[in-house]
Amino acid sequence: MMTGIYYDIMLVLQMILLVYISGTSLYLFVFALASIFPYRPKTVQNSDLKRFAVLIPCYREDEIIISVSADALKQEYPTEKFDVIIIADRLQKSVLAQLSKMPLILFEINPEQSTKSFALNYALQKLSDEDYDIAVILDADNLMEPHFLTKVNDHFSPEFAAFQGHRIAKNHNTKFAILDAISEEINNSIFRKGHRVLGFSSALIGSAMAFAFNDLKQLMSEINVVGGFDKELELKIFNSRRPIEYLPDAIVYDEKVQNAKVFTQQRRRWLASQFYYFGLHFMPAVKSLIKSGNIDYFNKSFQHIQLPRILLLGITTLLTTTTWFFNPYAISLWWASSFLLTSVALLLAIPSRYFSITTIKALYALPVGFFYMLISFLQIKGANKRFLHTKHTYRSDWNENQKPDKTKKDENRN
Repeated sequence: MMTGIYYDIMLVLQMILLVYISGTSLYLFVFALASIFPYRPKTVQNSDLKRFAVLIPCYREDEIIISVSADALKQEYPTEKFDVIIIADRLQKSVLAQLSKMPLILFEINPEQSTKSFALNYALQKLSDEDYDIAVILDADNLMEPHFLTKVNDHFSPEFAAFQGHRIAKNHNTKFAILDAISEEINNSIFRKGHRVLGFSSALIGSAMAFAFNDLKQLMSEINVVGGFDKELELKIFNSRRPIEYLPDAIVYDEKVQNAKVFTQQRRRWLASQFYYFGLHFMPAVKSLIKSGNIDYFNKSFQHIQLPRILLLGITTLLTTTTWFFNPYAISLWWASSFLLTSVALLLAIPSRYFSITTIKALYALPVGFFYMLISFLQIKGANKRFLHTKHTYRSDWNENQKPDKTKKDENRN
């Protein structure tokens, strides 16, 4: 009798998990399918070139910041129309000396608690509203393609609260770097391009973002968080019922994690902020949806309760292969359907250039990635309350020839 009760309890818990998993799989599939269709953001005929502030918060990135700064200055955009602003937190004196000789604006900070939100707010308060029209936020490892600012200028419109560029990998030198690069592109397809194709707002990603300068200054003045400042930005924007645009051709190269340790630390921070913002905003988003039909705010809050793609794929694989031994046939078939839907969604979202022997070899690291992701999931408590720095080193031998090849077949994929 007790065995029967325990079995029934486990069956009910499994059904709850199955509904949650299959709902997430269906969500991903819908937007992944949408992402295979072309998306071209509206071009705006601006009568003049906008003035840009390119903001680069930098914490202990002595190895790369000189080359990143030099690269940022090479934009094919009138030099008098943009400034590169380095917000230097705990850089070596020799590095600061080199930066001070470059044609950029350098702010030195030394806060008690180093955060990106503090660095950005410091710079925004120091800069004059009258000097800039647009603010661009980059990470300390990001490299803009030469026409990035031009493309942002060509699409910039007050219709949108923010513009998310297309961030892609600048390195594929390890199996983890390849998996991280693919993960980035899956998110670009589903949460940015797929959303815009179906009329939803794009998600932000923390860098390669552009805002009206005054808007960003106002938004950031209300944000003082340790991690996940981009999620805070998103939710504030959506709560005010303003959309976010995605610019698939405005490309920024980003360093991908190269080993399991960094992968775990980074994902732990992301997961912590994700669940924190779900708890903070889900009920207000539900009320906003019911009262005023604010679908973007609700959609973003719903995304925060979804499992990361690697965990979702791992769990559906594991449960599909094991539940046949003790489940009713219908439930096992349901698990198999969720696994299939998840797999198809992820395949649809991956750009064709990643369908290669190199990627197949990198897939051998997928079970390791799943294991470390699970560890991150189990250790997220408190991770959003302290600053977890991801150190970047992939700089000295990086050059134009290492940028990923883009064929015409891929132009509309993300």
